[in-house]
Amino acid sequence: MGGGMTPRDRLRRLTALVRKETLQIGRDPSSLLIAVVLPLLLLFLFGYGVSFDLRRSPICLVVEQQSAAASELTASFLASRFFSVQGAVTTRDCQEDLVAGRVNAVVVIPSDFANRLYARDPAPMQILVDGSDPNTAGLMANYISGTWQTWQAIEADSRGRGVAPRLGVTARYRYNPEKESRNFLLPGLVAVIMTLIGTMLTALVVSREWERGTMEAMMATPLSVFELLLGKLIPYYLLGMAALGVTTTIAVWLFDVPFRGSVLVLVAVSTVFLLTTLGQGLLISTLAKNQFVATQAALFSAFLPGFLLSGLVYEIPSMPWPIRLFTYVVPARYFVPSMQTMFLAGDVPGVLVPNSLALLVIATVLFAVVAKKTPKRLDG
Repeated sequence: MGGGMTPRDRLRRLTALVRKETLQIGRDPSSLLIAVVLPLLLLFLFGYGVSFDLRRSPICLVVEQQSAAASELTASFLASRFFSVQGAVTTRDCQEDLVAGRVNAVVVIPSDFANRLYARDPAPMQILVDGSDPNTAGLMANYISGTWQTWQAIEADSRGRGVAPRLGVTARYRYNPEKESRNFLLPGLVAVIMTLIGTMLTALVVSREWERGTMEAMMATPLSVFELLLGKLIPYYLLGMAALGVTTTIAVWLFDVPFRGSVLVLVAVSTVFLLTTLGQGLLISTLAKNQFVATQAALFSAFLPGFLLSGLVYEIPSMPWPIRLFTYVVPARYFVPSMQTMFLAGDVPGVLVPNSLALLVIATVLFAVVAKKTPKRLDG
């Protein structure tokens, strides 16, 4: 059937199918919701509401005996942008706040602090940290210790007791000198958004056609499997690239995330990644043929692994080895570091090329399975 078709006829047939899919996207509110509203909502939520940085963290500062040195150290904590300080006289005054989570740490300046400091003895300072969240506890202890060490160095220098170090160490933070977690999170979030768009949209659309019976109508046409898949892919590829442009622009211009790569490389790597997500969505819809099942399958097989197992939130090397092994088949595992590299470091072939090749292999396998699972009655 359709064996006498010329290339121009096939192109006309493919163009008609792409036009039909594009019109369907415009008429479908759920497609626009997933492609436009949800990505923007996630981007603003992470951009403004989620941060791994320590900002104005509440601490309780206990000064057991007032002195000039204790007052100067207290002033250092009050001036720090990392802490929100409330004062107390005894540790017991802060215990209830620490248990209730109203403060993250208790800093105790002991009564003999000034005497031991002026006597050039070690002047101990006790730190009680809420360890229920180990990451926050580690940050709190490090920032408090850093504030103490900075004040101690300034105080020693002001009294002429500073000793010139034999070895000086200067830390330079490359790629993210501002040390803003937003610069690391938002590029990875763009990758997760692309996962959501590519997988869920194609999964919903094709499964909806199975429910409505329009897929059977297409089987009566001379469309081939290749033409059908390509006609489904092109509109959602363009929609995904448009979402990529919008989210990338917002990340750069509104949230001041640096972008040091080239637009052409970004488009090329994103194209390979979109092929994997679109192929996964087509496979889900081909197997499910039901919108509800397709939605759940897209969430559990694409969005959640992309969010949790890509290295965006949790470091992959710290995961158990079975989970680390599973991450190799998660496409977002390769796209998240690629996006973060392009944003923060630029076009680094040592990162982008291996990740793109891995994505290309996954996309090839997915489309081979989709072509095999698609009913053969569609062959022209």
